[in-house]
Amino acid sequence: MNTNQDFFTRKKEESGIVVNAVQQEAVKQTEGPLLLLASPGSGKTTTVIMRIGYLIEEKGVAPARIKAITFSRAAAADMKDRFQKLFPNLPPVDFSTIHSLAFELVRVFFRRTNVPFLLIEGEAGPYHKKKILRDVYKAINGERITEDQLEELQTYISYIKNKMIPPAKWGKIATGVPEAARILKEYEAFKKQGTGQLLLDFDDMLTHANEIFRRDPNLLCMYQGRYDYVLTDESQDTSMVQHAIVEKLVRRHRNLCVVADDDQSIYSWRGAEPSYLLNFKKVYPDAKILFMEQNYRSSQEVVTAANLFIKRNKHRYDKNMFTENPPAGPIRFVRLPDYKYQAKYLAQNIAASENFSEIAVLYRNNMSSIALINEFDREGIPFYIKDTDNRFFSHWVVQDILNVMRLTFTDKRADILAQVHSKLDGYITKQQMEAVKGIHNNQSVFDNLIQYAHLKDYQVQKVREVKETLREMRGMPPLDAIHVIRGRLGYEKALENMCKRLGFRKDPLIGILNTLEEIADTLSTMEEFAARLQHLAHILKTAKGNKGRHAVTLSTFHSSKGLEFEKVYMIDLVDGIIPGNDEKEDDLLMEESVRLFYVAMTRAKKSLEMVSYEKRNGSRAMDSPFVAAVKGIVNSVEKAGKTKPEIEVARIGKKTVSIPQNPNAIKDASAFVAGKKIQHRVFGHGEIVDIDGDTLAIRFEKRTIKLSALTCIEKGLLEEADL
Repeated sequence: MNTNQDFFTRKKEESGIVVNAVQQEAVKQTEGPLLLLASPGSGKTTTVIMRIGYLIEEKGVAPARIKAITFSRAAAADMKDRFQKLFPNLPPVDFSTIHSLAFELVRVFFRRTNVPFLLIEGEAGPYHKKKILRDVYKAINGERITEDQLEELQTYISYIKNKMIPPAKWGKIATGVPEAARILKEYEAFKKQGTGQLLLDFDDMLTHANEIFRRDPNLLCMYQGRYDYVLTDESQDTSMVQHAIVEKLVRRHRNLCVVADDDQSIYSWRGAEPSYLLNFKKVYPDAKILFMEQNYRSSQEVVTAANLFIKRNKHRYDKNMFTENPPAGPIRFVRLPDYKYQAKYLAQNIAASENFSEIAVLYRNNMSSIALINEFDREGIPFYIKDTDNRFFSHWVVQDILNVMRLTFTDKRADILAQVHSKLDGYITKQQMEAVKGIHNNQSVFDNLIQYAHLKDYQVQKVREVKETLREMRGMPPLDAIHVIRGRLGYEKALENMCKRLGFRKDPLIGILNTLEEIADTLSTMEEFAARLQHLAHILKTAKGNKGRHAVTLSTFHSSKGLEFEKVYMIDLVDGIIPGNDEKEDDLLMEESVRLFYVAMTRAKKSLEMVSYEKRNGSRAMDSPFVAAVKGIVNSVEKAGKTKPEIEVARIGKKTVSIPQNPNAIKDASAFVAGKKIQHRVFGHGEIVDIDGDTLAIRFEKRTIKLSALTCIEKGLLEEADL
């Protein structure tokens, strides 16, 4: 056996890897439960791999006795590859996802009990999840489910299973899908009894695995005896049912290392449970908790701003991320006059870059990518996009616009008019439309309506007006045609009425129309417009193949987690998008929105630019309050950095600011925590009641006052009160 120091010295000589003191402690803390809280860019994967190597080389643990559980298959493959590179002479360790472990357990159990089962993910075979849900939805609601509703329904089901919510409470979970709880009940019944075999989706593997561990002590004992050490990575993304499986697995030896960052928990809508991390000591009272706070990725400016920004959240471990990296330039804030300039602005700024692969454009919603890929394609800027399952081009609004354009070429297609008649200013009823759908006399469908559908006089006039408008549109440039469809043909007004009637949000639909106008701009004919949409849909599908190539990365904030880039643009930073309007009504959702913004910020290594605009869809747009918060932090840091040094310096992360002579003054921002009793030079004794980024809310005897943390440190205004 080698000494502890020999291990780290040997790894430094073999691979050049140097680990800091906290990382070394995490590597050597092998026995019992350990929660390793790893800030962004703190080298957590390296630490986990070194810990596994230490177990094998220094503790003599057989690799097969170690289980490493990751959040995704890609993460498992990456960790396995990095382990083999760092420890090429060691046998492989069991790296897998929690779903893989659960499926293995389920397969063993059902084979033992002779229960036939079938996995129904994907869209192949006679039974698959989406088909079953479509059929159940139609049977219950009497109409076809839209793709957006289907996605929301699947998220609803997954949330319930991962949160382990009992059937009696299914109806209390908010969703926009009508009869969702009843659909779930019928879906579950069909999977158990509808085919003669048990049907399982991905979430079923988790719920069944947890139940098998609970009910089958022999199988539980077998799996508990298989591993002596278990590590879970990205545990802030783990759900309650996943935590329950791991708890049972390690109950015998309790050698569990949980690697996580509660500040990067951004998947509550999938059932992720960040509160589990905050309650880790309740589950494992003897647990060791270590903080990996040094950021090796980002510049001082990014780290300082992100560290102070995330402190606005209350439900978190109090961490102080810092870096020893040098400054790289200030965070930039750009506010454009209108949303329509955003994609052009980005394309113009990025086009001259030498290394596209070190640039990322990050946004909250997938819809933001469409204007980007249109402009980037025009400018010849290659891009990679992970989220290629974008339903923009198949969205019914897009199809409506194309169908109306088709009617300008021929008005003899009743089947086309049937798709859009209710959204045009023609006042045609569904029954009247049905009356002419079967007529194939090669005449105008509008003439057939007038002749055979028993229209009232005002309807005849409206139908003739629509027919004439479509005739005038023939050969019109597509941008002008969309303007006519939205205005004279009444399409936009119809959308507004539909949204009021059904409770839909109008802005996303208007946003689709505006994006279509951006795409139509500069095109001459409607044929070119249709071809352009097909082209963009194709390059969106193929953009996934640009991974690792000379290409700009386009990504949602969610999908950017784990990535890093020299230069990051965060776009669409306006109120209502980040945070969303619904998030403002819920403290926990608001905190998740803060975490999401924090994740996006910390992808930047050297350059971070935040982009907003004054108008969108013809309405005034307000900057995201998060942008205002970061601006305030940046301004405070800059102001503190420009003051003349007096006696001492204080550390804000690794940012140094001067302070006046006051030997008892608080000199480190980490000392500011809610509940701390302090004394102010002027206001006397008080208590810190709230921390929001750089802002301290302090309750004094007569009132509560908000002060800048940096200013208090700079001027030596606060000291700890004598209790």
